[in-house]
Amino acid sequence: MQKVTVSEIRDILEAEIVVGDELEKVLDSACACDLLSDVLRCTTKGSILLTNLTHQQTVRVADMVDAFAICFMRGRKPQKDTIELARKKGIVLLSTNLTTYEASGRLYQKSFPGCHNTKKES
Repeated sequence: MQKVTVSEIRDILEAEIVVGDELEKVLDSACACDLLSDVLRCTTKGSILLTNLTHQQTVRVADMVDAFAICFMRGRKPQKDTIELARKKGIVLLSTNLTTYEASGRLYQKSFPGCHNTKKES
């Protein structure tokens, strides 16, 4: 499996949809990260971000790199302002009870590619 839809990711991660109805969007890769500067360096258009960060800045950074979705780990739920911003930007938000390690492992087992650092550090 190389490209999957948001709904397939939801099933693999046993996640719930927090906001967003574009579940048939095709995702190309995943990035598991809590350091937003790293998200800027390695996340690509059409990816899903796996993170523990539930604040608005996470949605803003995902929007900057054209990520289609964010999945919050360990059952975390975003604040209302974060949900509203994601709705406005068209970013699907999910929440799973899995840890980042478990979620990444499940996606890896399905041959879903991770994001690779393609930008050189200065």
